[in-house]
Amino acid sequence: MLKIIPMGGLGEIGLNMMGFEFDDTLFVVDAGLMFPEADMPGVDCVIPDMSYVKANRHRLAGLILTHAHEDHIGALPYLLRDINPPIFGTPFTLAMVETKLEAHGLMKQALLHRITSDSQLRLGPFTIEFIPVAHSVVDGVALAIRTPLGTVIHSGDFKISHTGETALRTDVNRLACYGAEGVLALLSDSTNVENEGYTISDLEVGRTLTRIVRNAPGRVIVALFASSISRIQQVVQAAQAVGRRVIFNGRSIETSVRIARELGHLNVPERLEAAIDDLDAIPDDEVLIITTGSQGEPMAALARMAHGAHKQIQIRPGDTVVLSSKFIPGNERAIGRIINNLYRRGAEVIYEKISAIHVSGHAFREELKLMINLTRPRHFIPIHGEYRHLLLHARLAEETGVPSEGVLLAENGQCIVFDENGGRLGETVTTGRVLVDGKGIGDVGRSVLKERRLLSEDGLVVVTMAIDQETGIIVFGPDIVSRGFVFETATGHILDDAVCVVLEVVEETDPAAPDRTERLRTGVQQALRKYFEYTIRRKPVILPFIMDI
Repeated sequence: MLKIIPMGGLGEIGLNMMGFEFDDTLFVVDAGLMFPEADMPGVDCVIPDMSYVKANRHRLAGLILTHAHEDHIGALPYLLRDINPPIFGTPFTLAMVETKLEAHGLMKQALLHRITSDSQLRLGPFTIEFIPVAHSVVDGVALAIRTPLGTVIHSGDFKISHTGETALRTDVNRLACYGAEGVLALLSDSTNVENEGYTISDLEVGRTLTRIVRNAPGRVIVALFASSISRIQQVVQAAQAVGRRVIFNGRSIETSVRIARELGHLNVPERLEAAIDDLDAIPDDEVLIITTGSQGEPMAALARMAHGAHKQIQIRPGDTVVLSSKFIPGNERAIGRIINNLYRRGAEVIYEKISAIHVSGHAFREELKLMINLTRPRHFIPIHGEYRHLLLHARLAEETGVPSEGVLLAENGQCIVFDENGGRLGETVTTGRVLVDGKGIGDVGRSVLKERRLLSEDGLVVVTMAIDQETGIIVFGPDIVSRGFVFETATGHILDDAVCVVLEVVEETDPAAPDRTERLRTGVQQALRKYFEYTIRRKPVILPFIMDI
């Protein structure tokens, strides 16, 4: 029996993690994270619940990474804290993983193994071959997983690009060869299934960037993902075409540029590059800065420029700022604030909604159809997307010729099982989201998030009081302090009246009751909650501190 176990990435964008199991062998594809949603205040990132992998560590033969994006490698350090399996990835992917593991102090113990498109990896009954695919990061691969029951194709994140460098294209010939041999199941990226047609050409984006750089009157600042090496190469070529010097700014982009150069994925002529310290010595119309922060990250270089807090780069009239990336859902407000601040400082801002300066790394509908037609699978499993994406992709597969009984629509935790009778949805395993907050992993749950949301919405009221244990007489307080609830100077009478409410609770509580202190805490909370809701229509978090002396 072949079992496929989705642990993340089905029903959501990010958290991509999937297990493949046959007899006593288990291997995992990707270990990604997702960034916190709006209802997760204070959370740094979200990782998949990896308890299934940890519980089956004795059968874990390895972990394969398809490419170097955070939603596919970001959870790796949290997995390696508990178990240490062999990790397989392409050179650029592993180089990016190394920098991440070094930051977590895990590099010394990591077992990293490089693979190429010519590699053949044997893990128990599985033989895995690697197919180059085009994506918005270099060195991405799809997987051809040969099992005793047939070949499974895992697409990874892909698009089918017929332009640009040959090394950055999806190998459609290899895919067609597997299709001719026979494919048991295709697991295909669903992210852009809602978009008709094909992704726009990388050449078109390159021409647009060159035109913008040529026509800009002053400095050009291009913000993009640090991992977008092919886009960085296009920007460098645009600078070279119009005679501008290139400055790389931002730790993550400097790291990825260094790695890409060492591996031969990026060519920047030495005479073209300048250091940030040379900025003031170069005429404005000869400067092009490549930086990070296209998603509105508060600590990124572009955000600091927009707020006037960057030590070396101050935005001024005549500057042209290009955000060469897609607005990731949830980041729109942060990006909008940065765009507004850049405009306030006199810059011209060009972004996806007003110019074709970004091309998606995920296949559109016609490319998704082509993937199905190339591989001709007996079973189809949509992956990587929210539920609507998975459902639309399942319908697209049926329209493309996959029999309806061969389309398996699963969500996280729902195993897909194959045996001699074909494929079906099987049992469920434990999955979910684990919240990472600082050094805490999983210690922030629903109740903590609820408290944080309440604090952010209605504020906090603290009641402090000391009571003589023998007489029941108040010897200190009640002292009431609020934070984020009311402006005390303007509405002080509300808190003054709240003191009277607390005193009434004390009077009504029997001094001889054995659990008097606990009764007082509960009574104060309930009485103040009713009082504030009646007088001001708010529900602050109420914390009574009552001490017996």
